[in-house]
Amino acid sequence: MKKILIIEDDKSIADLQRDYLEIDGFLVEIALSGEEGLEKALNAQVDLILLDLMLPGVDGFQICKMVRAEKDIPILMVSARREDIDKIRGLGLGADDYIVKPFSPGELVARVKAHLSRYERLISKEIQKDMISFRGLRMDQESRRVFINDCEVPFTTKEFDILLFLAMNPDHVFSKEELFERLWGMDSHGDISTVTVHIRKIREKIEVDPSQPQYIETIWGAGYRFKG
Repeated sequence: MKKILIIEDDKSIADLQRDYLEIDGFLVEIALSGEEGLEKALNAQVDLILLDLMLPGVDGFQICKMVRAEKDIPILMVSARREDIDKIRGLGLGADDYIVKPFSPGELVARVKAHLSRYERLISKEIQKDMISFRGLRMDQESRRVFINDCEVPFTTKEFDILLFLAMNPDHVFSKEELFERLWGMDSHGDISTVTVHIRKIREKIEVDPSQPQYIETIWGAGYRFKG
């Protein structure tokens, strides 16, 4: 369940916003001052902030600037002021939207949902950039972990490097010499047969039947190819 932080010094307005958001299934926390709101925004786990501009003490502009320096969650500024300069300043500090009072409860809820949905899509894309997936095989580049049908399989550093390199170049045939040069380095000393040994070990870990590989196939007389 998504949690919304309302930073609003007018308790009646904050309560009204909370009621409509809770009806739509959100968890809501209220801060009635800039200082309290800033502390909760920085330290509590919230998914979106509804931030009034005209707060006593620490105002909405200051809060937006300080929160945006620490977190990337959606911030929706709320104000009775219609001046474009306030809107431009707020958006320039990193706010995602600017809502002018008075507004309908339906508009508030719709904007909250839209920004949460957009944020989730962006986060999903960022996560997927670090993931490579092929037919039940999944590699997490950041944590260097390998999963087969969501079950983690232990990999050595070099095994992961080989699998990742091949998977990032699907359907391209690499000779043993090329793989050795790229993954061990041009100045490395050793037997290129180590490539064959590593490929065999990788197959044993990821293939249902290593003799009938569905991921890394041998192209006789040429090398290895990851089947995209």
